[in-house]
Amino acid sequence: MSEDEVWYSEGLRFQCQRCGRCCGGEPGLVWVTPEEIPIIAEYLGVHKEYFEGVYLRNMRGRFTIADRLNGDCFLLEIEARGCRIYPVRPAQCRAYPWWSGILSSPDDWAAESNRCPGIGNGRLWTREEIEEMMIDLD
Repeated sequence: MSEDEVWYSEGLRFQCQRCGRCCGGEPGLVWVTPEEIPIIAEYLGVHKEYFEGVYLRNMRGRFTIADRLNGDCFLLEIEARGCRIYPVRPAQCRAYPWWSGILSSPDDWAAESNRCPGIGNGRLWTREEIEEMMIDLD
């Protein structure tokens, strides 16, 4: 494979199934930007300050969505088929599964498919689309 080729050069299939598995089961850091906070608060129908105080935690000078005691994202509602704020979810969530750690190898992609039923299903995303969406969480 040349330097310009990647293992997913032919693209990858993914379609969110709204199962919530990527949002629960273990604690995680879902970063929320200052620009996203008022949008999410308005979507929830609460004041920005209330949203920050109840749903977010300040970590290293940035905001992350709080976790429940079981590790689930505070905004995950299994009964409602996933995320309470899906249409306005943070950029980090919109980018899933196009995270550099998941895309680092075919084995990492396959391991994530054990957690996410949307991986390997749905439309074929091109390499260019994947790399445009990809974020590095490290």
